[in-house]
Amino acid sequence: MDRETRLKRLRFRAWHRGTREADYMVGGFFDHASAGWSDAEMDWFEAFMEEQDVDIMAWAMGVEPVPPQWQGPLMDGLMKLDYITVVK
Repeated sequence: MDRETRLKRLRFRAWHRGTREADYMVGGFFDHASAGWSDAEMDWFEAFMEEQDVDIMAWAMGVEPVPPQWQGPLMDGLMKLDYITVVK
């Protein structure tokens, strides 16, 4: 699959998690960070999408410790939550 198609599929999965909160968190992060991802980073994110929303959100908010397989720069970016724009 070419890069553009793969990114489109990942974007859909990121924005259709099942809960609005997870959609905003994961989808917002994807939109903010994915443009420069390497194939390895896309592999990581693709595997990460298999995790449950409640786990992803708990790790991203620091409520639960991040499992070793998910630790690294992408998780660090997700944990910053500086990629979400709040509209008032």
